[in-house]
Amino acid sequence: MDAVIANLIDLFAILMLLMSIMAIATTRMKPLISMFTMQSLFLAILAGIVAYAYDTPHIYIMCGLTFIIKVLIMPKMMNYIMSKINVGKELELNVGIPGSLLLSAAMMIISYYITEPLLVSFGSIERNCLALSMSIILIGLLTMCTRKKAITETIGLLMIENGLFLGALSLSHGMPLIVELGAFFDVIVSLILIGIFANRINKSFNSVDTSFLRRLKE
Repeated sequence: MDAVIANLIDLFAILMLLMSIMAIATTRMKPLISMFTMQSLFLAILAGIVAYAYDTPHIYIMCGLTFIIKVLIMPKMMNYIMSKINVGKELELNVGIPGSLLLSAAMMIISYYITEPLLVSFGSIERNCLALSMSIILIGLLTMCTRKKAITETIGLLMIENGLFLGALSLSHGMPLIVELGAFFDVIVSLILIGIFANRINKSFNSVDTSFLRRLKE
């Protein structure tokens, strides 16, 4: 039974990483939002499996909140923000798709190199998720660095948060409930603030390209 659960956990963690790779390889806005939605769905399922395996009720709560907030609410909020600020369908990139994929591969190699000494000391069935979570965090950071529009950088930030949640599950079967609730609240507030910020950039520069901010001078 433990082997089946461990395989399911590894499967959904790998699917989360795959969504990050597909997200950094896309040049269109709607598929990018879809990749985040699917990644959050896989995270919710994985959390539910961990909650079942260890009989931890508070992870069931986080599983439900992840599904409601990140799978149902946030994609609609991002699509609404996108329609209000007239974000184009095509994404502007600082680094091309081949370069981004090569950097993603490098990030995954670095993640496994960093976490390999730690994996030996873990006996939990989801220990393999640690390296995958580190890869998701680094690829999310890469997404933020290689995209020009504020809303796409926001999706990179949300993917980093998914990676952190996966890492917390792999290390200690989740953080305390109050900490996780606070993290969800911070994510929602951040998305609202970034939406307002992107709207202001759009009104000032008729674009949400954050590279315009680097050209501001006194």
